[in-house]
Formats: sequence, structure tokens, C-alpha cells
Amino acid sequence: MIPTEDASARKREIEEKLKQEHETLSFIRENLEKSDQLTKGMVSILSSFESRLMQLENSIIPVHKQTENLQRLQENVDKTLSCMDHVISYYHVAKDTDRIIREGPTGRLDEYLACIAKIQKAVEYFQDNNPDSPELNTVKARFEKGKELLEAEFRSLLTRYSKPVPPILILDAISVDDELEVQEDVVLEHLPEAVLQDIICIAGWLVEYGRNQDFMNVYFQIRSNQLDRSIKGLKDHFRKNSASSGILYSPAVQTKRKDTPTKKAPKRPGTIRKAQNLLKQYSQHGLDGKKGGSNLTPLEGKDDVLDIEIDSYIHCISAFVKLAQSEYALLAEIIPEHHQKKTFDSLIQEALDNLMLEGDNIVSAARRAIMRHDYSAVLTIFPILRHLKMNKSEFDSTLQGTAASTKNKLPTLITSMETIGAKALEEFADSIKNDPDKEYNMPKDGTVHELTSNAILFLQQLLDFHETAGAMLASQETSSSASSYTSEFNKRLLSTYICKVLGNLQLNLLSKSKVYEDSALSAIFLHNNYNYILKSLEKSELIQLVTVTQKKAESSYRELIEQQIQMYKSSWVKVTEHLADRNMPVFQPGTKLKDKERQVIKDKFKGFNDGLEELCKIQKGWAIPDKEQRDFIRRSQKKVVSDAYKAFLQRCANISFTKNPEKYNKYRPEEVEEMIEKLFDTSA
Repeated sequence: MIPTEDASARKREIEEKLKQEHETLSFIRENLEKSDQLTKGMVSILSSFESRLMQLENSIIPVHKQTENLQRLQENVDKTLSCMDHVISYYHVAKDTDRIIREGPTGRLDEYLACIAKIQKAVEYFQDNNPDSPELNTVKARFEKGKELLEAEFRSLLTRYSKPVPPILILDAISVDDELEVQEDVVLEHLPEAVLQDIICIAGWLVEYGRNQDFMNVYFQIRSNQLDRSIKGLKDHFRKNSASSGILYSPAVQTKRKDTPTKKAPKRPGTIRKAQNLLKQYSQHGLDGKKGGSNLTPLEGKDDVLDIEIDSYIHCISAFVKLAQSEYALLAEIIPEHHQKKTFDSLIQEALDNLMLEGDNIVSAARRAIMRHDYSAVLTIFPILRHLKMNKSEFDSTLQGTAASTKNKLPTLITSMETIGAKALEEFADSIKNDPDKEYNMPKDGTVHELTSNAILFLQQLLDFHETAGAMLASQETSSSASSYTSEFNKRLLSTYICKVLGNLQLNLLSKSKVYEDSALSAIFLHNNYNYILKSLEKSELIQLVTVTQKKAESSYRELIEQQIQMYKSSWVKVTEHLADRNMPVFQPGTKLKDKERQVIKDKFKGFNDGLEELCKIQKGWAIPDKEQRDFIRRSQKKVVSDAYKAFLQRCANISFTKNPEKYNKYRPEEVEEMIEKLFDTSA
């Protein structure tokens, strides 16, 4: 059982808690009642606000719609007024642009083009909206006038600022300096940059809006004239400067800074002048530089003027390529792409035709000279032909896209030059073979014949242009082996040709040698010519070309030279035969000779003396220009004659065959040697 006190306390505690819970419940009830009252009040307020909002909306929406309609009406009015202003402006375009159009585009191209754009828009408006209005005709006329003035400005700018390229600038552009690893590109500026931009702008407008291609004709005509004038200016520069200086230098390089590498003068091609100078040299001197008494004359007349013309033509070909390339670069900025090739073709025609005509004239001049048997004229073809073939690929590249007739002009000229050159070479070989044996034309001293020197010097010129000459001969070949002209094939053809010329020359010299009545002089003549040929072949490296097809050519000529030396030596037999033991009397020392025996010895002395004097007198006037050969023949002959004479004198030393021995024993051995030493010396 729970104690009584504890139960009482527990009861009081429960009653206390119950009382608190009643109080809490009463508080909650009171708050709920208040909350209900507040809710009812808020619902009443919201209901009243909703009612008022509905009243406001019903009042505002009609006002908003009216305002919106008014704004739309205002915008329409503004747009209408703007359109009216815009339309009215088209009616005033002609008047507004009249002054600017009349004054033209010079100096204010942008402003002028803006006026043209206004006029163009007016034309488009009237065409679309009022095609029958008089205003359309007015703005059309104004537009055409503006276009005409633009075309005139295009022509004026091109004409005013297009100038021929100065010759010194062209020479700098085409010159090549082998010492410079990287070549300096010389920029050819044909038009000032500002002018060029105006021209490009006008051309672009004419293409896009002007619907006019006439300006392209204007362009190529003006630029074609300047291209032709530039090349002609270069020719005039050559004529004025080359004649006095001999070599054309470009003054432009002298104005460069000291630390700027300067270019060399353009290399002048080898021409006939070299052959002329050599011929003049050999006409006065022998191979060793000693006077040889030759009667050689230079090849038929060519002077420095011809050299200048050839050099000028070669440089003009290079100039044309360089100028044409720069013209195309300029044209590409101005002319529409699909018209560029055609315009370029027209632009270069005049200058190209003039160059080809000049080339044809050179070919014709060579043809006429060949008809006169002046085969040296073909030498003018070689440097030109070589230059044309060397530059053909660049030439073709420059003319790429032009008409076939344009591209074929250079190959046609090359073919003409190769044909006439090959014809000249063949006729020259025949002329060497058929050169007549004229007694008055033979060198009286037996030295080198003019035919020999001319033939060798002609061949030496071929050496300078061996690739060109070989290709020239190959161009006339029709055999299957010539289907592909390799360098080796051309070299063999040229070697065969040179051997043919040398063979013809040898046959002709043999024939000419028979003109001499004295066989010894004939031998000296052949010796000199063969020796001259051999030495010339060796000095000029022609021998290397000859040995391509004739391996033993050098030894063959040495054998021929030795044969002629032996032939010459046989002329002394009639002198030395008097010193032989034949018919020499046999006697014992102290024995008195018979009259007949004494006479034999006298005859031997007299025959030797007379023969020696006669040969020395005759042969002293003969010539052996080659010092080495001259000394060799003298030494050889001195030994033969001196040894025989000494032996003869020794045999006759103790013989009393005359009371006046000095009458017969006229010369000491030393004197005989001195007489032989003076052979082949016209100055002695």
C-alpha cells in the first residue's frame, strides 16, 4: 500500500497540472476567436479591393486602346512624311549633283562617286515607280555624263602618270650578279600608289555599275605604248652609251649607299668582234707574238655598231620579259580577272611584234650575207639564239594564257634562226672545201693561209656557243636518233661538223700547196698551217670537242707536221750531197793529186757554197711564226749540215787541191751555223 501522505501529494500535483491545462485551453480558445475575427476582417477588405480593381480596369483599357491608335496614326504620318521627303529628294538629285558632276572627279573621287551613287538610286527609283517621267531621262543623262567623266578621268590618270621605265632601272632589273647569293629584286613602279588606288577604284566602279569594258581597251592602249617606249628607250640608251664606252654600265648603282653591294654591268655576249680582233692580231703576229710576215686580213667587215645592235637586242628581250611581268602584276590589280589574259595579250602585242620583227630582220640580214658567202654573219645569230633559248621557259611562263599566235612567235623566231644558222654552217664547210687555189692569194713566205685562220677562228666562235651550235645542227636532223636532242647527241653532232670542216680544210691546203713551185716552200706552208691548226685547237680547247669523234686527231696532226718537216729537210740534200764521200778521190798523205781529182774537190766546195748561199737567200724570206717550231727546225738543220761540213773539212784538211784555198773554203762551220740561224727571219 501507498502511504497516505504520498497519495495526498500526488493528488495535489495532478490537480495542479489539470488546472494549468484548463488555463492553457482557455487561452487557445480566446486566440482562436480573435483569429477568426481578424480573418473575417481581411476577407472583407480583399473583397472590397478586388471590386475596386475591376472598376479601375474597366475604366483604363478603353483609354489605352485609344492611345495606341493615336500612336499608330502618328507613326504612319511620320513615315508618310519621310517617304515624301525621300521621293521629293529624287526630284532634286539632278540639281543637287549638277555642280560636282560638271566639275568632274579630279581631286575628289570619293565625293564624286557618292554623287554618282545618288544619281544611280534616282534612276532606279524612277524606273521602278515612274518610268514615263521626264525626271528619269534627266537623271539618266546625268548618270551617263558622270560615267563619261569617270572614263575620261581613268584615261587622264593613266596618260598623265604612265611614263616609260628609265633604261638604268631596266638594266638594274635584268642584271645578274654572280657574286650575290640573293639577288636584289628591283621593283618597277609604274604608277604612284595614290593614283593607282584611284584607277583601281574607277575601274571597279566601271565594271560593277558602269557596265562598260571600253576602259580595258583604253588601258591596254596606253600601257602598250609605254611598254614599247620603255624598250625603245633602252635601245637609244645603248646607242648613245655603248658606242663610246664599249661596255654599258648602269649609272643607277652608283647612287647606292657604300654598304650596299652594287651590281656588275650586264655581261656582253661574245660576238664577231672577238674573231675580228684575233684576226687582226694574227695578221700582224705569229703564234708566239713575233712578226711572221703574214698577209692575213680580218673577216669581212663588221663594226662595233653591229655589236651594239646585238647587245641591245639581247637586253631588250630580257627587258621585255621583266617589263611584261610587271605589267601583268599591275594589270591584275586593275582589270577583272576574267579579262586579264585577253587584255594582257593585247597590251604586249606592239612591243612583242617589234622585237620579233627586229629578230626577223637579223635573220634576213644573215641570210643575205650568207648569199654573199659572208659566213661570219652567222656569228651574229649565236648570242641571240642562245639568249632566246635560255630565256624561253621564262618567256613562255610570262605569255601563259595568251593566244596561241602570241605564244608561237618566239618559237617561230628560234626555228628561223636555227634553220639559217644550220644552213650557214653547212655552206661554210663547203666553202672551206671549195675555196679556189689562187696563186696571188697564197702567202709568199709560206705562212698560215687566210683560209686557215678564218676557219679556225670561226670554229673558235662555235666553241663559245657549242651548246647552241650543237642544237642548231640537231634541229635539222630527221633521223630517229635525233628524236630527243640530248646534250651528248648535240655535242657529237658539233664534233662531227668541226671534224668535217678540218678535213675539208686539210684537203684544200694540200691542193693549195701545189701552187708553190718549190716543194720545200710547199712543205713549210703545210707545216705552218697544220701547226697553226693544232696549236689553235689546243689553246682554245677545241681539241676536246674534236676528240669526241676523232680520238687520234692530235697525234694525226703531229704526224702531218713531222712529215712536212722531213719534206722540208729533204731540200737540203742538194747542199749536203756535195759533202758526201761519193766521187771523193782516194789518196795517200803527201801524194800529189791529179788535176781531175783536184777538180772534184773544188766542185764539191763550190757546189756546197753555191747551194748554201742560194738556200739561205731563198729561205730567209720564208716564215715559221711558231718560235718553238722555228728553233727546232733550225737546230735540227744546223746539226745535220754542220756535222757533214765539219767531217768534209776534216777530210780535206791535209789535201793540197788549190793554190787559193780561201776561194773554195769560204765559210767556217760557225759561219754556216750562223747563216742557218737566220733562216725564216724576214728582219735579218
